[in-house]
Amino acid sequence: MAVTPAQADLDRMAATMGYRYTILTNRPASCPTATPRCFDADIAITMPDAVPGVPFEIRYSLVNPVLRIDSDLFDNRMVNGDLNILTVKPGQSLKPGQTYHIKLTAVGAFFSRNHMMPHAMLAAPGLVPRVIAATRTGTDAETGLETLPFVAPMTDEAALARSAPDDRTVWRTPERAFALYAGRGAATPVDVAILPRPMTVVRPAGAPVDLSKGLRVTMQGFARAAIAPALAGLPMGTVPLTIRKQAGIAPEGYRLTVADGRVTIMAADAAGASYALRSLTQQMAGEGRTLRPLTVEDAPRYGFRGLHIDLARNFHGKAEILKLIEQMAAYKLNRLHLHLGDDEGWRLQIASLPELAEVGAYRCADLSEKTCLQPQLGADPARDAATNGYLTAADYSDILHAAAARQIEVIPSFDMPGHSRAAIRSMEVRYQRLMAKGDRAGAERYRLVEPGDTTRYSSVQHYDDNTLNVCIDSSYRFIGAVIDAIAALHKAAGVPLTTYHIGADETAGAWKDSPACKVTMEREGLQPQQLGARFIERVAGDLARRGIAVAGWSDGLGHTDPARMPTAVQTNIWSGLHGGGVAEAHGQANRGWKTVLSIPDLGYFDMPYAADPNETGYDWASRGVDSFQVFGFMPGNLAANAALIPNILAQPKPIADTVPLQSGRAIAGIQAQLWSETVRRDSQVDYMLFPRLLALAERAWRKPEWEPAYVAGVGYMPGDVRVDHARLLAGWRDFAGRMGVQMRMLDRAGVTYRLAPPGARIVGGTLEANAEFPGTPIEYRTGGTAWRRYDGPVAVMGAVDLRTRTPDGRRASRTVTVSP
Repeated sequence: MAVTPAQADLDRMAATMGYRYTILTNRPASCPTATPRCFDADIAITMPDAVPGVPFEIRYSLVNPVLRIDSDLFDNRMVNGDLNILTVKPGQSLKPGQTYHIKLTAVGAFFSRNHMMPHAMLAAPGLVPRVIAATRTGTDAETGLETLPFVAPMTDEAALARSAPDDRTVWRTPERAFALYAGRGAATPVDVAILPRPMTVVRPAGAPVDLSKGLRVTMQGFARAAIAPALAGLPMGTVPLTIRKQAGIAPEGYRLTVADGRVTIMAADAAGASYALRSLTQQMAGEGRTLRPLTVEDAPRYGFRGLHIDLARNFHGKAEILKLIEQMAAYKLNRLHLHLGDDEGWRLQIASLPELAEVGAYRCADLSEKTCLQPQLGADPARDAATNGYLTAADYSDILHAAAARQIEVIPSFDMPGHSRAAIRSMEVRYQRLMAKGDRAGAERYRLVEPGDTTRYSSVQHYDDNTLNVCIDSSYRFIGAVIDAIAALHKAAGVPLTTYHIGADETAGAWKDSPACKVTMEREGLQPQQLGARFIERVAGDLARRGIAVAGWSDGLGHTDPARMPTAVQTNIWSGLHGGGVAEAHGQANRGWKTVLSIPDLGYFDMPYAADPNETGYDWASRGVDSFQVFGFMPGNLAANAALIPNILAQPKPIADTVPLQSGRAIAGIQAQLWSETVRRDSQVDYMLFPRLLALAERAWRKPEWEPAYVAGVGYMPGDVRVDHARLLAGWRDFAGRMGVQMRMLDRAGVTYRLAPPGARIVGGTLEANAEFPGTPIEYRTGGTAWRRYDGPVAVMGAVDLRTRTPDGRRASRTVTVSP
């Protein structure tokens, strides 16, 4: 098809227009009325040498609602969610070669340059919208990570690090990192490389066992296929390896003995046998193929050790999921929570409802949403963009098989009744298709909205149309069809669906003016805010009748009537430690529910590792969740974490135990979460998860020695001496020593884990540097010269650049600079 002159002009403008986003301050002199926090930013647009004669608009994503703009030339309007449009004011014109500044004030704060969404677009009536080339992402040559070249550096700590007057947050500069890492101490020399660290390890006297000739496997009570993935990491040969099923060992537990020229494993089940083999693999990676005698007795503290991956906001495909499943098995995690449906995407093929994948799995430039969803979250509108797509039924089956072979349960999740925009818009396309064929009954069968509903609301993510109607039969018909389709996929794969996560969180103030809901409320004597709970109770019951346990997020489940809920309920606690999470966890555990800690201070791995404007991640729950904080967490005594973890303003605060855990009740486990709003590449998935996922695996498996025994009703203070800080530091040094082995194993597995930039300082002309995990290679340079290995304090002149490097030498961390 020939390109029209007008389209060619728009294409040329998109290719050559300048676009720069600058965060000016998180502490403006004033915010608009009724807005407690706001920030100022600037969008600088540089016109090309030729400006097309057609009227155009600039579409861009900003997750913070715009309160006002200061521009003589442009107006701003929000479309929905985070999608905004800039238009030239009537009577105004733009001149070639000129730069125009649009100052905007928006809600909240903007603490990281990586919060800005890429792929702003130019659009004009009758023309195909084009991405402004200047707003595309880049790739850092040294780290391999995504960059946002159009976002200006953030360097003014006073103006940008904090937004509240009482916020004590400071950026993790090289100098502060040096002091932090030095205070944690040197790594313990590695004797036992196994991670998570086993319950008991003994190194008895005796002759070393040479495994260099490989292992000859004998199975007693297990089928080889049940442990095949764990065996794959070990060399096969002639040294006897006996794997025997043994009564009297805890579920998932094992005994591993290396002595007398042979290896013996006893386990209660295939999971325990597999974990023993994983431990043996790690020990050989650290010690080599000749092992000193070793006796390990091990079993997990918690039966639920989970990882949640959000595929909905930005898609990540089968290859990445399979890689993560293997790493989960390596570190003894056993639940994979796949978040497959949300506002911004539907990621699983449902054969009977093709529009869910054909429309709901793609974001493009079609604002009418007849072929795709709107380009929320700075989506690349190309159909084949990595952030678009879905798992086919065959993909999902492959994932189920891989997980089951590694004793991992897959828990699918499609959020509802809020966070359902992808499903709603897809079903509207289905509705229009069938209506065009004259099939009104078919069109209305799975429709998720009520035409007469005039309720106006705004969700947490600022959508006005993301909540399905809980008072119409077609919503429940749709949910039932989806559950049955997924259950069928599980059955076909030979992996029964046992738990289904319905989300149930962050439901906006919908349904108030729904005719159907007015009838329901009058009939049942309900208020609008009670409709969400009734929806959860009904869907939970429908699942129970299918033999499937319901799971959901704690805020939604907490509003239900326990008497109206099934016996089997999984709740994921996601309130913060300093925001009611302790009371929520104990209260829902006291209901007899399987209570899984998804507390952001422990496990929201979409939060940044540290308060640093160059780190990726949202920060609404925490300004920094690093590996040390995850490692130090005390799941069995939540209030005790006040001794170690401040609130979001970096203020040390006490935590009370206002809702004591009842006798006989307990936490079921812990789960890491990776939400993907800012995570567009698989390499970013790895970066955000690793290495802190290893710290979480340690806490899910083993009770920390510094955790005081839980006493109902007892609270804790910051720095509380009942938390043994000396044992914490000793435990961390042991963990850090084991991380050297694990980093080499992650390198070999192709995991692009985060390398923390080094800590550094210059004192009296001498450079001193250290790393988060002692022993990590550090490099430095001065004046743009070649990089050199840092081996100890060295005399320098002027500013010095530093970076850490992976043990295999293939990747580097971000470069940081320290000055005298």
